[in-house]
Amino acid sequence: MTPYRIFIGFDPRQPLAYNVLQSSIMRHASVPVAITPLVLRTLPIKRRGLTEFTFSRYLVPWLCDFEGRAVFMDADMVVIGDIAGLFAATDDDAPVSVMQDQPRFEWPSLMVFNCELCRTLMPEWIDDAANDPASLSWADRIGALPLEWNRCVSYGDYPDGKLWHFTSGLPCWPETSGVDPLAEQAWKDELRAMNSTVSW
Repeated sequence: MTPYRIFIGFDPRQPLAYNVLQSSIMRHASVPVAITPLVLRTLPIKRRGLTEFTFSRYLVPWLCDFEGRAVFMDADMVVIGDIAGLFAATDDDAPVSVMQDQPRFEWPSLMVFNCELCRTLMPEWIDDAANDPASLSWADRIGALPLEWNRCVSYGDYPDGKLWHFTSGLPCWPETSGVDPLAEQAWKDELRAMNSTVSW
């Protein structure tokens, strides 16, 4: 069985975010997963924005040789649902699927690519400042993901989230804790699980 491919934007200033997210994906997955951090210095582009993965996220289809499906996720997320459900909810005829019931600028924070339909996304095209990959104009169709697969904390009360997105910052700081107790507890539970060990 081919593992489900997942790419996570990596910010060297906060590896904690990446580690909690990747651990949470594996803990709840019913299928094999292959998780790759997008570390900008190892990739064939130099362009960056607010984060190092502002533009590197669009390399995912190229990194997959334009074959199959793959997910990109921002690092400041936590998954408490089975990632197989996200893949199953994808529009197979669309080059990219996103959760559209949120502010437009958040759409690229989680994308499921149908890689063979994303051939515009070559490294040279992404690195060219004249191009705006975040507009998703390179896709002739944008699929819609269910609400529960990108619940942006502080954009509403979503008790049934399968993926929480901490757009205002991880809930490990005084200024970002207490915004959504349910989401915060989910992240802290996954942090605790990621840090667990046993003595031999």
